[in-house]
Amino acid sequence: MDRLTSMRVFLRVIDEGSFAAAARALDMSPAVVTRLVADLEDHLGTRLLHRTTRRQSLTEAGEQYLQRVRHILQDLDEADAVVSSHTHTLSGVLRILAPPVLATYVLAPLITGFRQAYPDIRLDIEVESHRDPPIEDFDITLLGASDGFDGDVIARKVISTEAILVASPAYLARRGVPQTPADLQQHDCLRIKPDGLRSRYWRLFRSDDENEQVELDVTPVLWANHTDTLQRAALDGAGITGATVEIAAPHLASGALVRVLRPWIAGRYTLYAALPSRKFMPQRTRVFLDYLTEQTRLGVAQALSACERC
Repeated sequence: MDRLTSMRVFLRVIDEGSFAAAARALDMSPAVVTRLVADLEDHLGTRLLHRTTRRQSLTEAGEQYLQRVRHILQDLDEADAVVSSHTHTLSGVLRILAPPVLATYVLAPLITGFRQAYPDIRLDIEVESHRDPPIEDFDITLLGASDGFDGDVIARKVISTEAILVASPAYLARRGVPQTPADLQQHDCLRIKPDGLRSRYWRLFRSDDENEQVELDVTPVLWANHTDTLQRAALDGAGITGATVEIAAPHLASGALVRVLRPWIAGRYTLYAALPSRKFMPQRTRVFLDYLTEQTRLGVAQALSACERC
């Protein structure tokens, strides 16, 4: 017996005044309504209703049971409504996990616009680098990965971008401008250290021909697992580094950095938004993902356009 269904049927019989009226309201047959109430009485071991061919009335036990059942069902309906509101309303706290570079260059620029559009959604952002991020603990976890990423996670692709090669005018004036990828072997190179690993080989690709690539034996003068450290060093004239177009674009536009070896790139990267589950996604998560995707794609398009003009 589904006790909850039987309780709801019993309450509807009382509120509607008859088994037949309750059956119509619940879109059930009168026989099913009668059976469910009888099953409930069998479970309780007492009669809840006095029945005659013309009317029914509550027994003393039925009177007491009705009061409790009405409160219980109201509490259940309110509990359902509270939980459902987390899925369907644009309010509450949205918890986001992001590594430092994505928090700085992707999340931070979006906050003002998103808050203006959705003032009742509060953001709780944790900035931390994890080799194995606790995706299940957050509404959204931002991940940056190469195009070959095939992680065993539920993730939505947000945007793809390119890492171009840049250096400061002062460095290029001092050391010369590389004309071919092989020239990098004679330059001071600044490299990102992915996952704490160092490799002397630097693979470059042509952005206009994905099949053409080179692998250079380059010993960097600086390894770092922090993008801002490499960018700051490049701005100060320490050497040549790779930077995604949206990060490099403001410095290219101002002239603080110059792109070298066009159309060679240091790689393609994709931003993913990992989710704890595909089911019952809160509406606040959905609207943030849509906003993130729209604004990030717009930003990358503008950055690419700026890079082409520089």
